[in-house]
Amino acid sequence: MSVVAYSTVDSPIGELLLVGDGRALRGLHMVEGRRPVGAHDDWVRSTGPFDDVRAQLEEYFDGRRTSFDVPLAMEGTSFQRVVWNALLEIPYGETTTYGELARRVGQPGAARAVGLANGSNPVAVIVPCHRVIGANGKLTGYGGGMQNKRILLDLERGAETLGLCTDP
Repeated sequence: MSVVAYSTVDSPIGELLLVGDGRALRGLHMVEGRRPVGAHDDWVRSTGPFDDVRAQLEEYFDGRRTSFDVPLAMEGTSFQRVVWNALLEIPYGETTTYGELARRVGQPGAARAVGLANGSNPVAVIVPCHRVIGANGKLTGYGGGMQNKRILLDLERGAETLGLCTDP
């Protein structure tokens, strides 16, 4: 079993927890919000494995990056992984609905299941679950809180440029 490393980074949407194994990012979670996530006791704090992730997040929050090329290792069911891969196909600055995403993954009647898989996304921001909205065009649930979802969507639509500070 490989060592799980973690680090944190400050961002315009609050402190983010980065989790990985030295080769790939396994998690990017919001430390606060509707579903806060913290480090586990058996994880090792280490900033080195996350230098590239930090740099890409800084560029994203500064409005200089529209896609990520961080290696990912997301664990989930086969259906969740299909949905998470479909999230990666949603273009920067655009949104889609749960129903449309269900159609894209070949399960047109599974909008609720897509919503559950979306809510289980282990790599927030980079796997853009924030780009999924309700059928009526309104913002719907987001594990990091609706305010953070709005911040991310506004950033991607060019509404504002935000800075990112990182911890040592």
